Amino acid sequence: MPAEKRYVVDANVIVSALLLPDSTPRRAFDRASREGDVLLSAGIIGELDDVLRRPALNRYLSEEDRIHFLVRLLRESVVLPARPAAGQSRDPKDNKYLDLAAAGHATCIISGDKDLLVLNTFRGIPIITPRQFLESDL
Repeated sequence: MPAEKRYVVDANVIVSALLLPDSTPRRAFDRASREGDVLLSAGIIGELDDVLRRPALNRYLSEEDRIHFLVRLLRESVVLPARPAAGQSRDPKDNKYLDLAAAGHATCIISGDKDLLVLNTFRGIPIITPRQFLESDL
């Protein structure tokens, strides 16, 4: 039975959760994973893969740890096909989050990206920071 709550989590929040185990992004990501489904799309998976391959992360995580994390995330998330929903972010690269939220009937989008947060909502879906998520009942 699918979870009632469905969350779109920005790639930067996911990477911060991986790198900073005691952080607000980590607590938010863990709560989203525990209380509902984390939604992913091919575009978001590609962004995560690109970010996790950056040489700057070598001093924080081994390549093996990064691959293990990505595989586990894919196994534990719901991957949906990309369906453009006429996203309206100031940064067109962020439209993949809006499109996924609309296609997946997300409960909310969890992000620290100002280009997404400025929208406040998209098609009735709240766009909130990790801290706001932790303080909410979403």
